Amino acid sequence: MRIFIATFGTETNTFSPLMTGRAAFMGERDWYRSGATHHPTTMANLPLKTWRDLAEANGHEVVESICSFAQPAGLTLRGVYEELRGYIMEDLKAAGPVDVVLLSMHGAMVAVGYDDCEGDVLAHARAITGPDTVIGTVLDLHCHLTPLMMQNADLIITYKEYPHDDIQPRSVELYRLASEAAAGTISPIMAEHDCRMLSIWRTPNQPVRAFVDRMQALESHDGILSVSFIHGFPWADVPHVGAKLLVIADGDAKKAQDLADQLGKEVWEMREANSSHYLTPDEGIDAILASTDARPLVLADVSDNAGGGAASDNTVILRRLIDRAIRDVAIGCFWDPQVVTFCRDAGVGETLTLRLGGKCGPTSGDPVDLTGTVRAVTDNLLQIGLGGGRSSLGPAVWLDVNGIAIVVVSGRQQTFSPEAFTNLGIELSKMRGVIVKSAQHFYNRFAGLASDVLFISAPGCVQPDMETLKLPRSGRVLWPQADKP
Repeated sequence: MRIFIATFGTETNTFSPLMTGRAAFMGERDWYRSGATHHPTTMANLPLKTWRDLAEANGHEVVESICSFAQPAGLTLRGVYEELRGYIMEDLKAAGPVDVVLLSMHGAMVAVGYDDCEGDVLAHARAITGPDTVIGTVLDLHCHLTPLMMQNADLIITYKEYPHDDIQPRSVELYRLASEAAAGTISPIMAEHDCRMLSIWRTPNQPVRAFVDRMQALESHDGILSVSFIHGFPWADVPHVGAKLLVIADGDAKKAQDLADQLGKEVWEMREANSSHYLTPDEGIDAILASTDARPLVLADVSDNAGGGAASDNTVILRRLIDRAIRDVAIGCFWDPQVVTFCRDAGVGETLTLRLGGKCGPTSGDPVDLTGTVRAVTDNLLQIGLGGGRSSLGPAVWLDVNGIAIVVVSGRQQTFSPEAFTNLGIELSKMRGVIVKSAQHFYNRFAGLASDVLFISAPGCVQPDMETLKLPRSGRVLWPQADKP
C-alpha cells in the first residue's frame, strides 16, 4: 500500500489584529518541506511520525510532504496559503497513484479569500487522486465542519480531549480506519448533526467527561467506527461555525445519522450544566489573597490566549497586580520581544524601567510602565507542549517587579506547562498565585501543583462571553445568542 502524508494548519481568529504570514508557517516553528518525521517530536509532526511508524511496520510505502503549523492568529495571507497548498498538491501529483492520503490539519484555518481552507485542501487532493483513493484527515476539535470537507474526505476524525493530549491516539485511529477502508474491509459513511451552539467544553470536567467517555464506548460496536464531538472555534465569523457531532458508521448512513442526532441532542441538554464561570481580574486577585492553601492558586487569562489567536500582550491583570501591591505571584507568558532584548542586553541583576505589552492593537490594551530587576535570561525557553513534544518560547526573561515574577518571551505561544516558569528558575511552590495566558491546554500539567484552577475573563480577542460575539456570517441562530436548538 502507498500512503501519502502531510501536516498543514493553523487556527484563525478573525477578530485577531495579527495577520498570519509566510514567517508564521515557514519560520523556525514547525516547518519542514519534507522529512519532518526524522526530527524531534512536536504537536505538528506527531501525526506524521505516528503514521510513518505504523505504515512501515505494516510494510507499506510512505510518501511524505510538508509539515507546517502556524501559531494561531488572524487571517492567513492568500499567497502564503496558496503556496503551501501548492507544495502538497505538487508532491501528491509527483507521488503518482496512492492508496491513502492522510492529512493532519486544524479545521479552523481561514485565509484571505478562503473561508474553508481545509475543505479547499481536501477538494484539491480529491481532484488529483480521483474517487478511489481513501482520503482521511485528523483535526483539532476546535474546527468548523463544512460540506466541502464532508464531500471530499472519506474519514474525518477530531481530537476528543481538551486539553488535546490525545493527538497520537486519534492519529492511530485515523490510520487504522483508512487502512481498513483501502483494503475494502470497511465502508465508512459519515453523518453530522449541527448542535447550533457556541460554548467551551472542558473534557476533564463533568458532565462533559462522562459524555466523552460514553461517546468513545460506542465506537467499534454495532457498526459504529468513530464518533467525534466537534466543539467548534467560536472566534471566527465564517459560515458553519459552531458545535457539531460527527459519526462514521460502516456502510449504514441511517445508523450514522441517528447516532449523530441522538448525541447532538444530549450535548444540547447539558448546555447549562456545562457553563463555565469566569472571574473579573480583581475577583481573581481576591481569590489569591483569600487562599489559605500552601499550594498556589492557578488562574487562567483566557481572553489573551495566544493559542486562540490573541497577541498575548494584554496587561490589564498585571496592572491590577501592581496597583494592588500583590507579591509572590508569577504571571506569563507576555509576548514582547523588545522588552526581552532590553533585558538580555542589560543582563541578570540589572534594574530597568520598561514599557511592557500593549503593542498590537485595541485588544492588547495599554502598555504598562514599570521598573523591574532582571532575574534570569535564556536564549531558548522550552516548555512541554501538546502531544508531549517540546514547545519553544524563544529568547525569554524573568523580570521581577516588586515580588511579581513576570515571564516575557520572544516567541508568541500560550503557556502549556510549568516549565515556562521553572526553566527560568521561578519556584512556583513559593508563589501564592500563578497566572497563565492560556484557556485550557495548561490544565493537565498545572492542576497537580495547584490548590485550585480558576478562569479570568479580561480584555482580549478571545472573549469567553458567547452572547456578545458578532458572527453575522454564521447563517443561523446559535445558542446562547438565542435559546433554541
